[in-house]
Amino acid sequence: MKSYQSWKLDIEDRIATLTLHTNDLNIMDMDTLFELKTISQELDSNPDVWAIILQGNGKHFSSGVQFDILKKVNQISKDEFKTNMREMQSCFTAFESISKPTIAKVQGFCMGGGFMLTQCCDFRIVSEKTVFSIPLVKLGLTVLMGTNRVTRNAGIGPTNELIMLGDKFNPEKALQYNLINKIVSPDELDESAKQFARKFLQLPPKTISITKQIIKRGDKISLEESLELEIELQSTLIGTSDLAEALDSFANQRKPKYTGN
Repeated sequence: MKSYQSWKLDIEDRIATLTLHTNDLNIMDMDTLFELKTISQELDSNPDVWAIILQGNGKHFSSGVQFDILKKVNQISKDEFKTNMREMQSCFTAFESISKPTIAKVQGFCMGGGFMLTQCCDFRIVSEKTVFSIPLVKLGLTVLMGTNRVTRNAGIGPTNELIMLGDKFNPEKALQYNLINKIVSPDELDESAKQFARKFLQLPPKTISITKQIIKRGDKISLEESLELEIELQSTLIGTSDLAEALDSFANQRKPKYTGN
């Protein structure tokens, strides 16, 4: 398996665990983001991966993007700024576009770009000790990695509060605003994330992938287009081994054995 400078990738029993490890605060630089893009493509194409856990090494998930990157924005041309930001955004989009279920396991500081990365995941399981913040307005900037990722989960009112003020907020508020799925104690965090990921090992992976696409793409189109999308994507399941296995195991009241085919 290929090694990376800023990330550690482990695959065991069809669950990939992707760990950010840069420094004590897991701050991300440009190389970190470019590696994430490469890893995302690798995970998406690997048939042995059915679910993905994203985590930070040590005490903190991530305090966001390196300050030097932000500091330089006022020292470059507008065109260079636009090019750099598009490159950065493409790395988060690549991770969000993975067709398999992604679970953020979050603890400690989860701020700025680190928080936005969790919103690229399908699910977020969080330690009760986590501290959240989207503080870019206090640096004279605003969100660069997808304001819409917050709005689509929390709605406009809560997004206004969190992004326009840039204050810290706790897991309870994040749960209230639909930005996370579950709060657990620090001692329970690791096993809770693994248990959640294992649920997808009991489900047909192609069906999960298609369901994820329908949910994400369907949110951006009309009802009529969404209905047609459901038909088109689900038609690709016809004749697959896992569909036959799902129907047969249900009819015979036995536990299914899926292969991903």
